[in-house]
Amino acid sequence: MRLSKLLIFLLVASVFVFAQDNKDKKPEYGWKKETVGILNFSQTQFDNWTRGGENSWMIQADINAKFIKDMASYNWSSSAKLSYGMTQIGNENSKKAADEINLETVYTYKLLESINPYASATMRSQFTTGYDYTADPKVAISAFMDPGFFTESIGLSYTKGELLVVRLGAASKQTITDKYNGYTDDPATTEIEKTKIQFGMESNAELKWKITETILFNSKLLLFSDLSALNKVDVDWDNVFSAKIAEYIVVSYTFNLFYNNTFSKKRQIRQVLAVGLSYSLF
Repeated sequence: MRLSKLLIFLLVASVFVFAQDNKDKKPEYGWKKETVGILNFSQTQFDNWTRGGENSWMIQADINAKFIKDMASYNWSSSAKLSYGMTQIGNENSKKAADEINLETVYTYKLLESINPYASATMRSQFTTGYDYTADPKVAISAFMDPGFFTESIGLSYTKGELLVVRLGAASKQTITDKYNGYTDDPATTEIEKTKIQFGMESNAELKWKITETILFNSKLLLFSDLSALNKVDVDWDNVFSAKIAEYIVVSYTFNLFYNNTFSKKRQIRQVLAVGLSYSLF
């Protein structure tokens, strides 16, 4: 798949360009904890305005948490990404603009300096019902744990300081549904399948580039390929460019790309440019 090859090339190229800024430091063993809450809000209001436009508002809340236990013989890293947002334009009903639950835990056993075996597990879903707003009336297409995605993987990881982590391994992926079976049903059978189990290969690359003390770029690329169709690759790529312009004020640009051949032949893209409040909870 050309798209997945391009994404991998971009991440690898970033490493070679910016790795020179990553200086070796003495290891600090123990727990590292970080939880950041972000609230973005925008509003447009008109009164006796004759140049066109509609009242609108948007609000989105994000929580990003990471807990890392780094020891001489192993590293255990767990993370959570939670996001929810709503928007309204004119007299239309409010619509969901963001909805994500993404949990991950990775255990790495240290054998070498940069390349080591790992085991990981992830869970992805959403909080509330999702709708197709292009239909009239709107049509429900997803809900909490409908679908829900679970992936377990074992393999080798490559670490370049705090700049880059790349994992490649054998994986098992389970997809569960209840009412909305587009991700699990096999059209070749007469029954409606509510679960789908796949075995394949998974690649996970995470880049964390601290450009300056106030500017940060995070990129996470997840690829999964079923052994029965190695030429079809599921892609989940998250990118966040953020700049802190005051103690609690952050400007951010988010780019998400999602592709799952089972559900849609087209890639899905979401982009958000926002100014909001950011606060480190602990």
